[in-house]
This record gives sequence, C-alpha cells and structure tokens, in this order.
Amino acid sequence: MKRIGIIGVGEIGRAIVTGLRHGGDTAPEVYLSPRGARTAAELAERYEDVRVCGDNQEVVDRSDLVILALRRRDWREAVAGLRVPADRIVVNVIPGVGTEELRHALGTDAPITHAIPLPPVRERGSVTVVYPSHPEADAFFERLGGALPVADEAALNIMSALTSTLTSHYAFLSTLTAWAAGHGIPAEDADRFVRGVFQGVGRSLGDESSSLERLAADHETPGGSNERIRTTWFDQANSAALRGALDGLLADLGTGPESDTGTEPETGPGTGRR
Repeated sequence: MKRIGIIGVGEIGRAIVTGLRHGGDTAPEVYLSPRGARTAAELAERYEDVRVCGDNQEVVDRSDLVILALRRRDWREAVAGLRVPADRIVVNVIPGVGTEELRHALGTDAPITHAIPLPPVRERGSVTVVYPSHPEADAFFERLGGALPVADEAALNIMSALTSTLTSHYAFLSTLTAWAAGHGIPAEDADRFVRGVFQGVGRSLGDESSSLERLAADHETPGGSNERIRTTWFDQANSAALRGALDGLLADLGTGPESDTGTEPETGPGTGRR
C-alpha cells in the first residue's frame, strides 16, 4: 500500500502516522485532510512524505487506502459529496457507524472495512480489530501491531465497548494517587510510584502464555492485601455494575448518543468539510 489518506486528523490519525514511521523503516506516502488542521500541520512538518490536502476530496483522489477517523457527530457533514472510486479501500474508524450506513452515505462500491485502532498503534503496540477482513486493510494494521478480524459487526461492537473503559483505568490510577496524597504523601511521589507499579503490570500483559486469571493469581497471595482489596472493593456488586454499564453501551452503539473511542476534537481552521 503506497498511498494512505486520513480524513479527520485527531489522536487516532496522529497515532497511525506516527506508527507507520516507528522504527525508521520505509513508510507509505500519507495525505491528510484539513480537518484537525493543527495536528495535520505538525505531522506534515515532522515527517517526510506526509502532506496536508486542500480538502477531503483531494485526500480520496491521492490515496489507495482512505481512513475515515471522524467523530460520530461530524461524519455525515465530512463525507457529504465525496466521490470514492471503486478501486479505493475505505477503512471506517467512526465509532458506532456501521458499514452499510457508511456505504449508503458515500454511494460507493469500494470495499469498506470497519476498524478499531487505538493510540498504542503509534508504537505498534496494540492489535486492531477489523470487520470484515480485507487483505490490504489487514496487512496495513499488521504493520501497526497486528490485525484481529472478527466474525461480524456485533462482535466488533463488543470490542468497541471494551475500548470505552480506557479512561476509567486512568481515573482509577488518579484515585490511587489522590488517596495517597490525602494521607500525606507528596503528590508527585505518589504519581511517580503508581505509574511505576502499573507500567510493570502492563509489561506482564505481554506474556500471552498466561491467562488474565493466571496473571491475577500470580500477583496475589491467599489472605494477602491484594486479595483483600479485590474481594472487598471489586466484589460481585462492583463487577455486576461494570457488566451492566458495558451492556448499556453495547445496546446504544449504532443507535444511541455519540461515543468516542479515541478520536480527538478537531479544532482550528478546516474543521468543517471544505
């Protein structure tokens, strides 16, 4: 794939461009839309063969594979009037917008695949869920950390719901540091310590030979302090509440209010389709 286009240059767009150049190997040409003008300009200045186009149609015209990384509330305006030839490959990264809905809006016979890239693709450190599988799209995301094709759009929505727990994880860590600070630990020391602890835990996830249950057991002594917090705080009621929140989100995907799986608000000149 020699030419990549990205319409909607927020956090995910930035991560994709960065990931393509991670490690210094040869990267494809990248054409960016004027949406997210500040980020697009920064990337074009930083990387060779990354260019900002005058409008979204130019992105499509110059690209072999076109990534739509738009916010749900903005996507119809952004794609209105676009002409997408059948020989392009469209990657839909818009949360909660199904393939057929997008195809109808674009009026194209081009292959469309839905994908859920996450910010760690900037370091090729995250697998990307895709549906339906397409050889070119799969190969593209393999380069960014791996492609994980799923069976249908329902499975993709389940995976999308899982990504919506990311900021809850950061809020959990923030609560830990605030608790320690409330007990007299300097905030910067608490922050540094908590980051170190959970960076180590994150690295242990790279051992795919151990299940998540096994990893939890390996970090827990029967009757110890880890078991105490897990059983008194993350009890059955807490677990049920989390499952219920995920079930509610899953029911809303595609029909409910806008969601966000990593796209970034697009500010500055060029935020609307031009």
